Amino acid sequence: MRKFLKLARKRPITIAALVVLAVMLFLTVFGPFVTPYDPFKMQAKIRLQPPNTEHWFGTDNFGRDMLSRIMIATRLTLGTSLCILILIAFFGIAIGSISGYYRIAGAVLMRIVDAAMAFPSMLIALFLASIMGPGFITVLVAVAVVYTPRLARLVHGITLTIATNTYVSAAKAVGVGGFRILTRYVILNALSPIIVQCSFQLAQIILILAILDFLGVGFTPDLPSWGNMIATARVYITRAPWLLIFPGVAISLAVISINIVGDTLRDALDPHAQEQII
Repeated sequence: MRKFLKLARKRPITIAALVVLAVMLFLTVFGPFVTPYDPFKMQAKIRLQPPNTEHWFGTDNFGRDMLSRIMIATRLTLGTSLCILILIAFFGIAIGSISGYYRIAGAVLMRIVDAAMAFPSMLIALFLASIMGPGFITVLVAVAVVYTPRLARLVHGITLTIATNTYVSAAKAVGVGGFRILTRYVILNALSPIIVQCSFQLAQIILILAILDFLGVGFTPDLPSWGNMIATARVYITRAPWLLIFPGVAISLAVISINIVGDTLRDALDPHAQEQII
């Protein structure tokens, strides 16, 4: 963390990205308590109002305040993305480390992973979402199934490298069990590339959530998410373009900020870049 903060101070764009993510995380936790208006209250008299002093982001086709809806949508989109990332990290690390340490299990598990990665990720997500129907569980399962094999493949390769180190052989020689070796020696030494990979996957998760919502197979339409807001706005793209612009800007800011922080994190954890940090 010290290396990351030292490098971030040298990059103003990283500081700006951290500020954006901090605001979004704040809205994820406290969003319902800080919205200026009720994001679900419909007011037909003020429907499709452009941005003004009272409603900074305008109103939608039901007269609901767009700023309040984007703030509450941050909680749904970013909160769900973090939940999915936790699932991906848990199963990806488990599958990758076990398959890398136990060769017989790896021969089976990695073939399944290769088969999953052979299909386009969006195709798999759409297939699962269309079978299960729109909903929170559908989003969790569909996106987790898409990105878990990628992390598992990364962890598998790292585990194969770490398992050949001297300290692992020494641990085996003194009778340390396989589970303890995996958790204490393998996974802990693989955390740096795993953290970097997870940061980039978080940005990809936000994008695929928006795509699933736009196609109508993600969250149910009554839930305010960035993707659902864009899907609704396409009907009013010429009459009320702000309905499309502001959710799109929110998605872009989130994805760009996460990628910038991920780049800085990768450089901070890269041994070959330590001279630039000092």
